[in-house]
Amino acid sequence: MVCEITKDIDRSPLLPDRQEQGDFFVCDIFDAAPKGDMASMAHPIFSLSTKPDHRVRRYEDETGKNYLEVKPSADGLATIHDRDVLIYCISQIMAALNKGQKVSRTVRLTAFDMLKATNRATDGRGYEGLKSALTRLQGTQIETNIVTGETEQLDIFSIIDRARIVRETRDGRMQEIEIQLSDWVFNAIEAHEVLTLHRNYFRLRKPLERRIYEIARKHCGQQKEWKISLGALQRKCGSASTPREFKRLVNNIVAQDKEHDHMPDYAVRLVDDMVHFINRGSLSATPALSDEITFHLDPETHQKARRVAPGWDVYVLEREWREWMTEPPRNPDAAFIGFCKKVFEKRGRP
Repeated sequence: MVCEITKDIDRSPLLPDRQEQGDFFVCDIFDAAPKGDMASMAHPIFSLSTKPDHRVRRYEDETGKNYLEVKPSADGLATIHDRDVLIYCISQIMAALNKGQKVSRTVRLTAFDMLKATNRATDGRGYEGLKSALTRLQGTQIETNIVTGETEQLDIFSIIDRARIVRETRDGRMQEIEIQLSDWVFNAIEAHEVLTLHRNYFRLRKPLERRIYEIARKHCGQQKEWKISLGALQRKCGSASTPREFKRLVNNIVAQDKEHDHMPDYAVRLVDDMVHFINRGSLSATPALSDEITFHLDPETHQKARRVAPGWDVYVLEREWREWMTEPPRNPDAAFIGFCKKVFEKRGRP
């Protein structure tokens, strides 16, 4: 019996693509501006130590009911330099979102491109350092509770859920990596809760310089100047130094900045145990989303906002408020306080 072979003129000459598509985002935007998430700027989650840091860190709000704990693995806490991996992924995803592209919390990147973009060495040391960074990022756990009414929700998660080396060269150097970001990081990206960082951030040598810049970027923003006490700055940095040693370290940074103007975006000065950050005016070239409407709030306004919206991070609220506006209000301070009141009335404590 001869079987008749029928021709399907509508059938594609190509076999079906049996590989899964759209389950990861490819990092291939070479001019993406560096961006950091505000969530990890709020607390000193990343260690400043160059040696394995096994301290457990705990932060509480003013009521003591809501807390956040950062717990290390056997390899120690993720460091401020490990954060470069997150910055690279966030920068790529934000650039894609701004172009209307589809993104995913699983990202595929080329190790060489990431090392180059973050000003790291591309020799064997650079690749080994990247492996170690991925290990610490996955091992560092964050535990936090969210209280709404009488219900408490406990969340425990790693900074990144997993990392996988897709291809390696014969000499052991990685070529492609897949990283699955945690919901915590990806939710911040989707909510545009990110800030643009100066490219010279990756050129800062000292971990403390990087952390101080992050704090200035988050809290000073586009203001002409912002001040913070040495004690409060040390707590925000997560420094384990004695107060006397921390002051010496800050003095060294201040002295170098006076001589070289090396700190990005903000000059750093120390006056009577108060650290002053003075805007250099360089942010206008690459504004963050929340900086597009450029007016400044009175420093007392943030204190009033904390009273009308207890438990909330007023800087996160300010960012949300600025994104929500379509034009500058006549009285920005009163408008912001009104916005905070409405947030608290509708959402309660965070």
